[in-house]
Amino acid sequence: MSWFSSFSRLSTPKKAVISKTDEKAFEDEVQKIEVLDEATKKLYKDMKKCIDSMAQLSKLQCRIGQNLAASPLLNTEDDFKEFEEMYSSISRVDEFMVQFNENAQHCMIDPMKKFSGIFPSVYTAIRKREQLLQEYRKAHAKMEKYQEKERTGPNIVKFEQAKKALNAAREDYESEHNKLMEELPQFFNGRIEYFQPCFEALIKSQINYYTECFHIYAELAAHLKGEEFSVIDDEKYEVILQQKLSDIRALSIVIDD
Repeated sequence: MSWFSSFSRLSTPKKAVISKTDEKAFEDEVQKIEVLDEATKKLYKDMKKCIDSMAQLSKLQCRIGQNLAASPLLNTEDDFKEFEEMYSSISRVDEFMVQFNENAQHCMIDPMKKFSGIFPSVYTAIRKREQLLQEYRKAHAKMEKYQEKERTGPNIVKFEQAKKALNAAREDYESEHNKLMEELPQFFNGRIEYFQPCFEALIKSQINYYTECFHIYAELAAHLKGEEFSVIDDEKYEVILQQKLSDIRALSIVIDD
């Protein structure tokens, strides 16, 4: 149950001035807005985590290259040449990673942040409508009180004053209510036209990034030594890897667990 429906039901007097159908229709529209607000915030946070994670991945890849350069694994000139080729590939991937994160920032995170900034003003309008409804209910109760009193001159005057106040309160409430019942669905339905170009731009950026990565690593694989590594085949690669590990375990300096 939303904050609006909880507050509205707790504050509703025994005799309602608006129908349950109208109130339920308005609560449904408010609930849609609250769900949209929550989904937008979650999407924003997840997208931030995504680009932060990708940036961290890129840093770790570069760090691996730096550690390899300082390790005893590269003990020949040919080894170092292969490392240079690999490190150059990692650096190129990092450039595309930076470009992708910038695109994600512009096409998703910034638009979502702007979109989320609209909700406070929407909730302000909803609260204003609720305040006007409470004033309308008070004016209605006040008029009923004087309507039940004895028809004396002073009471009749007070009744007419209460009636005018009621009409003014009703007009204010209905004006705000009708405006929200028109604009809330428009705002909710407008989310599609707003976010669709954002998602499309993000997907295109992803396609470009992963395509470039594939080309870079495919070129790198072609430069690796040995025919056995030049063919990209998962099953064959697994066989080769297991064979190399078996050769290492067979050394006398290696102790089995």
